[in-house]
Amino acid sequence: MSKRASAKYKIDRRMGENIWGRPKSPVNRRQYGPGQHGQRRKGKVSDFGVQLRAKQKLKGYYGDVSEKQFRKIYEEAARRRGDTSENLIGLLESRLDAVVYRSKFVATIFAARQFVNHGHVNVNGRRTNIQSYVCKPGDVVEVRPKSKQLTIVLESIQLAERDVPEYIEVDHQKMVATYQRVPGLHDVPYPVQMEPNLVVEFYSR
Repeated sequence: MSKRASAKYKIDRRMGENIWGRPKSPVNRRQYGPGQHGQRRKGKVSDFGVQLRAKQKLKGYYGDVSEKQFRKIYEEAARRRGDTSENLIGLLESRLDAVVYRSKFVATIFAARQFVNHGHVNVNGRRTNIQSYVCKPGDVVEVRPKSKQLTIVLESIQLAERDVPEYIEVDHQKMVATYQRVPGLHDVPYPVQMEPNLVVEFYSR
């Protein structure tokens, strides 16, 4: 099972945004935070607060990964050549759970983490159950034969609420996806604005 500290819709409520663009999100009805103080008028947010919120939103979007793991991804992004914020997005989108989610094999990023964790996926013909496995361009991700008839898979590929991005090539008949290239920020179909530059500022303070 993938570990999750808070319900996914609580993240939406906390952010005040429908960060996955899902029709059932409570933010579609109530655009204020959870709890008895959720409707309080918000004061001016400091630079630190803005950066922290950007980090929480991006971290939450990818299944509320642990702080330790997220920081490790940031450090790898900073170590690589080029723009750190673009590298950060590229690394997050290269995670196996993100590729499974983008390929529409499951409906949510949380389901993708669980799906991988339970061993329903092959990468280049080998069973892989590590959510954070980093896919490389050209890697072939396939739903294992015994898992292709699972209801969650069959229902997910029919969902009209999101499309498969162009950096992943998918054959839903065979349930096979090829990770074509590492995307940049503008390639990723986020339903809300993500600000990885603020995440970089947060960690580089």
